Amino acid sequence: MFLRLAQQHRQFVQDLVMNLQALAIVLERRGYPASCYTCGDQMNSASFMVSLGENHLIRFLVSDYGITWTEMRDDRELMKLEGAEAVNQLQELANIVKHPMQNSVGNKTLAKRC
Repeated sequence: MFLRLAQQHRQFVQDLVMNLQALAIVLERRGYPASCYTCGDQMNSASFMVSLGENHLIRFLVSDYGITWTEMRDDRELMKLEGAEAVNQLQELANIVKHPMQNSVGNKTLAKRC
């Protein structure tokens, strides 16, 4: 049972890394400076960053050890999420790609506060 769960987790991380790479490419094409770096060929970790302008930066880290979303403005951390909450926040970022005119992020924090 645990071996199966470990394999599923590895596959999830690999899928997430591939999606982050694609998101970085699309964001770059839309004019947002973005990057996604991976370590090694096994796609088991990645560092994703995108600048949304006005010193507004999103950093998303994924590895076998965990997943974190950090949103910063003017070099100050606004929001830090981990695990499933961090993955869910990627949808907000993807919405910028899908609906660029409807989602102005100039002065807003992407992460929703509870």
